[in-house]
Amino acid sequence: MRDLPDPRHGGRGGWSHRGPNRVRRGDVQAAVLALLAGADMHGYQIIQELAERSGGVWRPGAGSIYPTLRMLQEQGLIRSRNEGSRRVFSITDYGRRTVTESGDTEPWKVYAMNEGASVKLREATQSLFGALAQVEETGDDALREKATAIVAGARRAVYLMLAGEDA
Repeated sequence: MRDLPDPRHGGRGGWSHRGPNRVRRGDVQAAVLALLAGADMHGYQIIQELAERSGGVWRPGAGSIYPTLRMLQEQGLIRSRNEGSRRVFSITDYGRRTVTESGDTEPWKVYAMNEGASVKLREATQSLFGALAQVEETGDDALREKATAIVAGARRAVYLMLAGEDA
């Protein structure tokens, strides 16, 4: 298992100044090669597979996948062919050797391993936002003020927790 850098400092799978779950180019390359070592795929399938295999934690966009595919093709690691309206990519023998030599056959697992508590916190936060949106939309001023006080209290409690004090 890899040691993961601290996500609070822009580490893998965490929040950095560049956004949530921002990954390095090498990770995208390794993941694409590993997927294509298992089966030929078109770009959208690659995007879906990475999201699925990482437990939904890593959701690469077309803006990272397609340039990576082009670069891997230029390096001779993959090739493409047209099948109907889609371009399907397959790994070359050179690409297969690269995957084997790197030993990184499932790079998306690093992101899935980070899932646990971080994802639960993110989901709880999103649920809270949903509830607050309903209060804002349907509640009166008294209800909005009460919700504001609850959120302010929760924020204080979290900072006290971080400071090592009882909330």
